[in-house]
Amino acid sequence: MISLTRASRWYGQVIGINDVTCTIQAGLTALLGPNGAGKSTFMKLVTGQLRPTTGDVRVFNQRPFANTHVFRRIGYCPEIEALYDDMTGRSFVTMLAAMAGIARAKRAERVDEVLGMVSMSHAADRRIGGYSKGMRQRIKIAQALVHDPEIIILDEPLNGLDPVGRKEMTALFLRLATENRCVLVSSHILYEVEQMTRQIILMDRGRLRAMGDVYQIRALIDAHPHRVSITTSRARDLARRLLEFPYILSATLDSADARQVTIETRSPDAFYDDLPRIVLADGYRVEELDSPDNNLEAVFRYLVKG
Repeated sequence: MISLTRASRWYGQVIGINDVTCTIQAGLTALLGPNGAGKSTFMKLVTGQLRPTTGDVRVFNQRPFANTHVFRRIGYCPEIEALYDDMTGRSFVTMLAAMAGIARAKRAERVDEVLGMVSMSHAADRRIGGYSKGMRQRIKIAQALVHDPEIIILDEPLNGLDPVGRKEMTALFLRLATENRCVLVSSHILYEVEQMTRQIILMDRGRLRAMGDVYQIRALIDAHPHRVSITTSRARDLARRLLEFPYILSATLDSADARQVTIETRSPDAFYDDLPRIVLADGYRVEELDSPDNNLEAVFRYLVKG
């Protein structure tokens, strides 16, 4: 659905994105990176708001810049606000529905539907100026969905939402992604991304650092030791036992918790294969198994190092 080929966008001497090549298909993909990584520039290129300085951007195999045929098939929720405080939530979404070309006869029904999707039916007839930040964010998401787009681009869509709102909107994005749509969500918060999808694009300083499943990306960094923490009543015995295996680089007992041992290995698959056998054969009782290097924070830290 979306493809970039050696795409770059420069603002004078400042890099927006630099030499990015990737393809994004249906499903939910997270665009991850710190502030200033190039995520918003990436999304503006895909939505046709910007033309690449060099390279090529295609959406539905067409160049999206100033292309109304592509615009009709994309829903976009920008990070910045462009709401009218004197309008109600319903009137704002209705205005966007009209601009998207939804027939008058179907407009009210569709607006009601998307307001329900973002849990704003109860407040739809109140002025936007009286909304909380989270309610304003929900209206922004609603307007991106009102014309039933095939591609949904959401720039930091969970900003301003409380924990319940984040959970509800995450569930909505996941549901939309199962409907053969392409949902692209940007975030700089690693925990948010982990709750949504394992399909990620990592960007830093305008460059694409990695793309794919988090475990596939983890394979790129197996030169770095992979840590696993194990909590067991016989931590010292287990540490000694694990050190018998050549792929275990170290086993460190936690000074604050005598029940915890942390191992380092460059062969995590072998470790996970052998651990159940060791536990069953030697009678260890494992209370908890935690892999800090299997989360996106560790992956991102490794990939952008230097």
